[in-house]
Amino acid sequence: EKELGFKHKKEIVAMGVAKFNERCRARVLEYASEWEKIIPRIGRWADMENAFRTMDKPFMESVWWVFKQLWDKGLVYEDYRSMHICPRCETTLSQQEVSEGYKDVKDIAVTLKFELADEPETFLLAWTTTPWTLPGNVALAVGLDIDYVRIADETGTYILAKSALERYQKDFKNPKVIAETKGKELVGKLYKPLFNYYANDTSLKNRENGWKIYAADFVTAEEGTGIAHEAPAFGADDWELLKKVNLPFVQHVNMDGTFKPEVKDFAGVQVKPIEDPTATDVEILKYLARSGTLFSKEKVEHAYPHCWRCDTPLLNYATSSWFVSVTKVKDNLLKNAKAINWSPEHIKEGRWGKWLEGARDWSISRQRFWASVMPVWRCKKCQSVRVFGSVGELEEVSGRKIDDLHKHIVDDIVFSCRQCDGEMHRVPDVLDTWFDSGSMPYGQVHYPFERKEQLERTFPAQFIAEGLDQTRAWFYYLHVLAGALFGKNAFQNVIVNGIVLAEDGKKMSKKLQNYPDPMEVVGKYGADALRFYLLSSPVMQAENLNFSEKGVDEAAKKHIGRLVNVLAFYKLYEDPAGNPSGSNGAGDTPRSDKSTHVLDRWILARLDELISEVTKEFEAYRLDTATRPIGDFIDDLSTWYLRRSRDRIKETPAPSAIEGLATLRYVLHALSRVVAPSMPFLAEYIFQAVKEESDEESVHLSEWPTAASRGFFARFFGTEDSALSDMETARAIVSKALEARDAAKIKVRQPLQKLTVNSKQLTEELIELIRDEVNVKEVVINNSLGKEEVALDTNVTPELREEGIIRDTIRLVQDARKAAKMRPGEHGSVSIVVPQEDRAVIERHLAIIKKQTNTEIRFE
Repeated sequence: EKELGFKHKKEIVAMGVAKFNERCRARVLEYASEWEKIIPRIGRWADMENAFRTMDKPFMESVWWVFKQLWDKGLVYEDYRSMHICPRCETTLSQQEVSEGYKDVKDIAVTLKFELADEPETFLLAWTTTPWTLPGNVALAVGLDIDYVRIADETGTYILAKSALERYQKDFKNPKVIAETKGKELVGKLYKPLFNYYANDTSLKNRENGWKIYAADFVTAEEGTGIAHEAPAFGADDWELLKKVNLPFVQHVNMDGTFKPEVKDFAGVQVKPIEDPTATDVEILKYLARSGTLFSKEKVEHAYPHCWRCDTPLLNYATSSWFVSVTKVKDNLLKNAKAINWSPEHIKEGRWGKWLEGARDWSISRQRFWASVMPVWRCKKCQSVRVFGSVGELEEVSGRKIDDLHKHIVDDIVFSCRQCDGEMHRVPDVLDTWFDSGSMPYGQVHYPFERKEQLERTFPAQFIAEGLDQTRAWFYYLHVLAGALFGKNAFQNVIVNGIVLAEDGKKMSKKLQNYPDPMEVVGKYGADALRFYLLSSPVMQAENLNFSEKGVDEAAKKHIGRLVNVLAFYKLYEDPAGNPSGSNGAGDTPRSDKSTHVLDRWILARLDELISEVTKEFEAYRLDTATRPIGDFIDDLSTWYLRRSRDRIKETPAPSAIEGLATLRYVLHALSRVVAPSMPFLAEYIFQAVKEESDEESVHLSEWPTAASRGFFARFFGTEDSALSDMETARAIVSKALEARDAAKIKVRQPLQKLTVNSKQLTEELIELIRDEVNVKEVVINNSLGKEEVALDTNVTPELREEGIIRDTIRLVQDARKAAKMRPGEHGSVSIVVPQEDRAVIERHLAIIKKQTNTEIRFE
């Protein structure tokens, strides 16, 4: 409609339903081709070649079957009641559709003077926030036991609730309470209507019951005057009162939201124009002011429902609709819902549970065009109804071959009535789009016409995932239909995400252009970075997320970039025999988790810890807490394990180097499987680089890893916990020692003489690791220090300073080699410029520098 520039439903009718529906079909196909590009690019598994579409005949036929099953169970009925409509779309809306469209708006609240028929100048005061409904007023309602007062002032006598008097004190002129009464004493009194458009219509059914005071238990004195204005065509409570006491029915507004011709002073005017929703109310108030029936007015701010399609203010409107009787199966729905696992857990008893407890019958008919149609035909003569549950049934009755089930096709199908000699025509309504969505499990496999066993084998679904708003939409309607059809749940586990907002916290808007194009973000940082950012964010706890491109950038650099660098280092040394990378599939060093080196034992223990934690959280469907630990592990692998193991692995083919290389390959192989759900592209890239000939073709065809090193640890080293805790102690000591260096302004490459610590659990291996990391000559244990307390000797002797110069030079040369993209074994030369006092030191140690860097040094 937006594309066609249509503003009203009548424009679709003028165009022709067939032509309009074909435009809708073309638009669906256009978006389908876009999704075929986007889905694989973001790393999502989907069988696009066999994707279902709700517009296809097989899906729509399954929807008919669902409707017919509900009909046969007595769960579908037609009724006339007051419900929300969109005047622009000219269709009814369901409870869920209404609930999602509330906005805070400023409206005009008015208090009106209704003069008692038998007491001139005595007025009942009634309050409303919908002045446009006043021409349809046919009654006033009071509370039987509410206390009311009669107030006399200079302008007349007024009746209102005693507790409301304080709110209206300023509107009276020298008021005086002259009497008190209960609401029941007002019941039955007649009053003069504000408008005479219908009051004098002698043909109006139940006219004798109109413009009278009635008792109603929904009336309160908490706001307004304690007297309610009743227009049964425009309110649920008002409609129930009409049915109870047989009020006259006055519907002075058309379904398109315009006043009917009978409302002579406002005929054809929109009651709630979208461009200025209070404009008509203002005109009505002017009319009432001229007639002397306006008592007071004020601005009020309240939540008002708007159409989810077009943003038009909705109207409460009495009309005919078809319903699914959710209340008949509600107890079973509530009982079954207890078995569903929700992530986050609070949704179960919170937003979802409360919505389910308040479930009402579901309005499923819509006065629209592009949707599954209601498979209901009604006889024009005897009004008998016939419902179809398959295309074959309709083809048999009509004698026609039916290839399309859309409105513009099936509306032309007419056949003879079985009950009389009349003709049966289809009820023109289509189904609520959520009826299609709730029928998805059956429509996607064309159940029960095809693949019946497949559905029965896989139903209910193991898990589904969608946004928080779907607790009242897709999740709800899936649950309702599955419960009504089979008495089962439609799903076992649910993952609920929050809403991704723009960085400024506002809703993402194409009009405001307040967010980057998602596919541009993917192109810039990669799909894995975006996936990791979102999966590890609060949005996975059903909280809103202010999207930050910086967060995606951080994920790309901090996690993906570091892991790619780890893999790059492995690939440099993967084949100690010197064969080209990947000559036998991925190097000649088989992966192993049997190393006895302290760093290897530690990273394997960390890997087991990661696998256990991620597995536990994934099994509980907590995606954020399953993803975040991966980032911590990558940090440990890159900034601690690899940095401490780099020199050892470079010494290939030394046994310790081979152990390190085999361990790194093992870790990367397992890690590729751990990160596969969150970073599928990176996972595949790593897996292909480290896999062995016996491995599966793809990481995504591989088994999920297990904490396989536990048994080996238990046999040789005690527990993994001790390996982890001992290393944490060592790292804490290193951290404090580096803080002491920083405080003394001594860089890490400058060797120092001594570090004193207190830790009884430090092994010789860990002491050596601490010594290297802190860059000291010796680590001394002194139990008189506090736990993990350190004392760093910061005195730099001439000998230590000379060592520092050599280390700085080696680092300088290595950086130059890296910038020149030289491989480890490649010989080179470099020219350096150093202070004269440092040159003599470097010249004395040229052999050491050359050996460690494989580079000739020249001075400039």
